[in-house]
Amino acid sequence: MSLAACCVACGRRMATSPPSLKSSTYWRELRNIIKFTGSLILGGSLFFTYEVLALKKSLTLDTQVVEKEKTKSYIYVNTVSLDNRENHGITYQARKELHKAVRKVLATSAKILRSPFADTFSTVDVEDHECAIWLLLRNSMSGDKAARLQAVQEMSQAHHWHDYQYRIIAQACDMRTLIGLARSKESDLRFFLPPPPLPSLKEDSSIEEELRQLLASLPQTEVDECIQYFTSLALSESSQSLAAQKGGLWCFGGNGLPYAESFGKVPSATVEMFCLEAIVKHSEIPSHCDKIEANGGLQLLQRLYQLYRDCPKVQRNIMRVVGNMALNEHLHPAIVRSGWVSLMAEAMKSQHIMEASHAARTLANLDRETVQEKYQDGVYVLHPQCRTSQPIKADVLFIHGLMGAAFRTWRQQDLDQVLMEKASEGEDRYTTCWPKTWLARDCPALRIISVEYDTSLSDWRARCPMERKSIAFRSSELLRKLRAAGVGDRPMIWVSHSMGGLLVKKMLVEASKKPEMSTLINNTRGMIFYSVPHHGSRLAEYSVNYRYLLFPSLEVKELSKDSPALKALQDDFLEFAKDKNFQVLNFVETLPTYVGSMIKLHVVPVESADLGIGDLIPVDVNHLNICKPKTKDAFLYQRTLQFIHETLAKDLEN
Repeated sequence: MSLAACCVACGRRMATSPPSLKSSTYWRELRNIIKFTGSLILGGSLFFTYEVLALKKSLTLDTQVVEKEKTKSYIYVNTVSLDNRENHGITYQARKELHKAVRKVLATSAKILRSPFADTFSTVDVEDHECAIWLLLRNSMSGDKAARLQAVQEMSQAHHWHDYQYRIIAQACDMRTLIGLARSKESDLRFFLPPPPLPSLKEDSSIEEELRQLLASLPQTEVDECIQYFTSLALSESSQSLAAQKGGLWCFGGNGLPYAESFGKVPSATVEMFCLEAIVKHSEIPSHCDKIEANGGLQLLQRLYQLYRDCPKVQRNIMRVVGNMALNEHLHPAIVRSGWVSLMAEAMKSQHIMEASHAARTLANLDRETVQEKYQDGVYVLHPQCRTSQPIKADVLFIHGLMGAAFRTWRQQDLDQVLMEKASEGEDRYTTCWPKTWLARDCPALRIISVEYDTSLSDWRARCPMERKSIAFRSSELLRKLRAAGVGDRPMIWVSHSMGGLLVKKMLVEASKKPEMSTLINNTRGMIFYSVPHHGSRLAEYSVNYRYLLFPSLEVKELSKDSPALKALQDDFLEFAKDKNFQVLNFVETLPTYVGSMIKLHVVPVESADLGIGDLIPVDVNHLNICKPKTKDAFLYQRTLQFIHETLAKDLEN
């Protein structure tokens, strides 16, 4: 009965009652009306409260479910229940209207920004706080390059997301975005999925046997005779016989003077190591890279990479192979699918400069979005290794001596036995590569490149019966690689140690004869020579037969004072440089260098280090330490830094 009907009935009864009972009946009926009305109001309030709470519960996100989702490695898609009872009623209608309103807001904002929201995302049923993630994902796949780069940059700067949100990007982004995130300095490693499971090894097989089979499947064409020789050796000999037969070598320049370390002393003294050395050289040939990929080489190398986590030399050689394969763009999808981008992104964040630099080279070769250059084997960018908004205005190239290395030759001066202890203290107190640590901070507008040439195969070539490479051959090979890396397109300075200076001179002389190399000559601003034997050295006259044996290489023979090749190079360079405005700085050692415990050599005397152009500065150090400053404040580094600033002053100002 309605409230109005009750009131009418009560009024009629009151009107027909005897006058004597009028007052008492009136108050009785009034109490009844109040009781009924109160009950009605209370019941309605309770019902309304229940509906509101039910609606709130249906619209509230269950945080426990979200926490569970964080631990999953796949994406859940919201689905509509098949129960019709759940698709009707106030809860269903409220959710439907809310999503309609959100989509209208997104569509309106997209129109205002003149960037129509994609149909796929305009109908997706997601929470409003997830829309920014999907918008970034959409922009990362845009046809506009600037929009793609901006989206990747914003993703890399996101550090407040939940785990599952990083996984959404990791699973939904394309190859280009994934590589861009890997090359972004601040990217969270949660953007990268773990590599896919590796295929099981064949029954009664081992990694060593699989590696041998991979090497045996590669053609023996288009590789030099020494690689053929040692490929055959690695396939036929056992690891024990290889380690037992292994000899040593020391040669002129770099870090090889004291003596090359025997493979028998390190965990990498195995057949796997020799196979890897050969595969590295095979991977420099594009057709052989196709064979490596087709025969499951990427997965096999990844298995070896995971197994030898505690052997940096093995890992670096594996990264060299993958970096060489990345020079071939048609192999990029296979490299990404096999999970190598995730491993390289992790290696990029390593505190070890060599490991990070090898990973940076691989990722740079994969990144065709922001990198036009290609970095071939032995060419490493020390700075910048990540995507950066800092404009690069000039290049500085570091060329080590024979048996040197792209990183260790340029380390801070210290005793070898405490090298690792110092390195663990941090780069502020000790650096294993001062161009990467010090120079990059002092000159952020420079691209710093360090070159390495065949040092990993030099030990083999001590026993190789074939002829080894001359300075002329090496300079031609380096020049080709450097041009592929874009060297010569910007103003540049050459920095070299020992025999590396002879390679620099030979490269410039040869480049001056080729019209297509004119930009390299025109953009060369200056050179720094650390104890370069312009007029020869007596080192070739010495040999040692004490545990190790010195086999003077062809390059060392060319260093003799009576070498016609060395004299011709000096004359050609002076003739070439006489009408050029090159700035030149020469450093020379004044202390002898100890080779072992028995021989003391003054490797490059003052008269040999005098190029005849530029300043000549004697320094009280030996041949090995002439390019290794004691500290950042040491004269060697500060004078080098001053020369770079002064020589590139105009270029850095523009």
